[in-house]
Amino acid sequence: MPVMNRRDLLSTVIAASASAAAGALTATSGQAADAPPKSEAGKGADKDITRILARYLVGATYEQLPDDVRKQGVRTLLNWLGVAIGGSNHEAVNIATAALTPFSGPAQATLLGRRERLDVMNAAFVNGVAGHVLDYDDTHLKTVVHPGAVIGPALLAFAEYKATTGKEFVNALVLGVEVACRIGNAVYPNHYDIGWHITGTAGVFGVAAAVGKILKLNEQQMIYALGLAASQPVGLRESFGSMNKSFNPGRAASSGIFAALLAAGNYTTSDAMIEAQRGWANTLSTKQDYREITEGLGQRYEAVLNTYKPFPCGIVLHPAIDAAIQLQRANKIDFDKIDRVALKIHPNVLELTGKKTPADGLESKFSVYHAVAVALIEGAGGMKQFSDRAARDPKVIALRQKVQPTIDPAIKADQADVTIAFKDGKTLHKFIEHAVGSVEAPLSNDDLQRKFLDLAEGIMPRAQCDRVIDMCWKIESLANAGDIPAATRTSA
Repeated sequence: MPVMNRRDLLSTVIAASASAAAGALTATSGQAADAPPKSEAGKGADKDITRILARYLVGATYEQLPDDVRKQGVRTLLNWLGVAIGGSNHEAVNIATAALTPFSGPAQATLLGRRERLDVMNAAFVNGVAGHVLDYDDTHLKTVVHPGAVIGPALLAFAEYKATTGKEFVNALVLGVEVACRIGNAVYPNHYDIGWHITGTAGVFGVAAAVGKILKLNEQQMIYALGLAASQPVGLRESFGSMNKSFNPGRAASSGIFAALLAAGNYTTSDAMIEAQRGWANTLSTKQDYREITEGLGQRYEAVLNTYKPFPCGIVLHPAIDAAIQLQRANKIDFDKIDRVALKIHPNVLELTGKKTPADGLESKFSVYHAVAVALIEGAGGMKQFSDRAARDPKVIALRQKVQPTIDPAIKADQADVTIAFKDGKTLHKFIEHAVGSVEAPLSNDDLQRKFLDLAEGIMPRAQCDRVIDMCWKIESLANAGDIPAATRTSA
């Protein structure tokens, strides 16, 4: 039998997809003969969840997207792309690129902000690492899913291989965000509390849906894509604070592409891989609310709830950092005179960011002690404040020992209550109702542009940065969205 290279395989799969989409499938599904009983932990009807979702995805068009949803899709792209370019030279990205390049297929897709090109799936993985390693990407606050971190690298890589209009790209991106976040809603917080990194485990569904949409899968094929995504959960929270955390969205990006490609060739699976008794939701979570997946499809959009980080660290730290920066800027605090810093925080803060003695920049992104201390000393919470330098600064180390967090169930996820007590008995207080970057206090378009430039300038010349920003804002008018990743390529 002749050996087929990766480009030929992709071409064959795409051709098969287009042909199959034109007519009805004759193949039977791989669904188990016995109907799964309703989960005791579930809510809402748990039948045909995968099929209902697939049917919606196949029929959903760009023209049906409300204006505010389209705009958030574009903002999600611009934000994530800037973060990925900013992370493109991180040690984790260099290691991944060096390790995978000898085994990569044809040079099909750009490594963002770099000169190298790899095959589609390896490029999606590496760019997924780059876009998450700084912990500066987008966040769906209801689930702490980072949808752009998985769907962005997959779609951009695939758009370089298969010509995709800007409108097709935005529609696929929004649908991918919708799927990842709705499935995340259905199992959060129990699934997350068990230890799964929900960005990878739910995000892979969003990638399969988005790439499946570009491949024009029919309903049965989209069911297969979602089912194959269900078989590839990736990411454990134990990885937080290490390079492994960014592996999770990178792997989910490549796994979702893998699922869509196989589905396009009619690679079968159960028709109920999300909701079956031994399917994804029942196996990976003690909570299943299937109404979150199917109710209001095409009427309410999770994409409008996506948020963009002003600080490159765990999202739960943002309210406390916001408070510390405001206190420092308003009062010019002499940190040597601080006796203690009392925090009232949401219960998730200590669970997710309770590292008292972070050893390096990656670990400091998950330390409420570090985040508050460095924000008070330096009056900022940017990349420099979550570097190896800052994590090892003796002044920061000394002050973080005076940070005293207390869990308060009355404090919401985007809130923080900070009181600074000084050695002379004086105090300063700040309560954050809604942290900067939240749904209620979002970053503006200008903020996103400044963030992009802060991250990308120096990796790319300013003129190149401006060109890429302009292409993102105008993506809906582009004949080929694949021109955007190609425009980030560098000569060095």
